[in-house]
Amino acid sequence: MVSQAICDVSRASCETSGMSVAAYLEELGRPLLDEQLGHPTVVGIAKGDLDERVFRSWLEQDYLFLLDYVRVFSRLAWQAPDGHLGDLVDLAYATFHEELSLHRSLAAEFGADLEGARKGPACAAYTGFLLESAASYGEGLAALYPCMWGYSTLGGILAADPPAEPRYRRWVDTYADPGFAALARRIAEMIDEAAPSLERAEQKFREGMRHELAFWSVPLTD
Repeated sequence: MVSQAICDVSRASCETSGMSVAAYLEELGRPLLDEQLGHPTVVGIAKGDLDERVFRSWLEQDYLFLLDYVRVFSRLAWQAPDGHLGDLVDLAYATFHEELSLHRSLAAEFGADLEGARKGPACAAYTGFLLESAASYGEGLAALYPCMWGYSTLGGILAADPPAEPRYRRWVDTYADPGFAALARRIAEMIDEAAPSLERAEQKFREGMRHELAFWSVPLTD
């Protein structure tokens, strides 16, 4: 009850201060992002000494996740106002042709079996949540923001002291790229323009952040 009261006060403060919805979500998300920074998988990537089996499994799971992420963008595009339609098509295109291309390239180096991979529980739960959330336009944008904002922010933080291991460095550089940051900022603008209920946006964003943290604990198959 106490934590709910704090949330209610914070939400009311946001509504009266004129803070944008996306900025409010980012403020809420920073402690949850710090949890990701402390996760052993992220720590291993940052140091460049992550067990290759773990990263191989993560690549397989994230490949399957991204295929559904493209579907999320597509479902949102069907509902989008004219001013957002091109952005969502571009995001779907960039995810399918650029981000998945990175995964295919790294898969060859880590021996990942992208075509034979099957979703683990965390991947299935996360993609199911996103696809369901995308039935509502503004809420769907808030639900996917933890991935866009989170990876852009993580990439920027890790790039400040990048791993020496070149494969992990390439992964960090991808998400630290200014072009990826620009895509995340555009999603923030679209959330504000869609103006979802602040309470519902917060619920979706928090749940998305929980899925992001859980996703780092990948299943090992060998």
